Amino acid sequence: QVQLVESGGGLVQPGGSLRLSCAASGSIFSTNVMGWYRQAPGKQRELVATITWSGITSYADSVKGRFTVSREYAQNTVYLQMNRLKPDDAAVYYCNIMQRGREYWGQGTQVTVSS
Repeated sequence: QVQLVESGGGLVQPGGSLRLSCAASGSIFSTNVMGWYRQAPGKQRELVATITWSGITSYADSVKGRFTVSREYAQNTVYLQMNRLKPDDAAVYYCNIMQRGREYWGQGTQVTVSS
């Protein structure tokens, strides 16, 4: 089993920044992929960014150039640095890990972008 705990959400003004963190614990194996998804009210959950074990990153077009995903291997933690936030970025952000054919989700952290 794997447990994911997110932190770092909150209220920010348009143009501001937030950094989300996700700590994974339990049976963590190498070659996993960690990432962030988000779900706004009335919308489907969508991919934001992923990072492989080897550090290869992938981003949704809507966040390219503004968001950066990174990971710290020693602590099994993945981060999402979000800059130049827009009202459309407001959502519940979920951490995800995929390994050995299974995936796990965190409980989500709310990001609100409003003046």
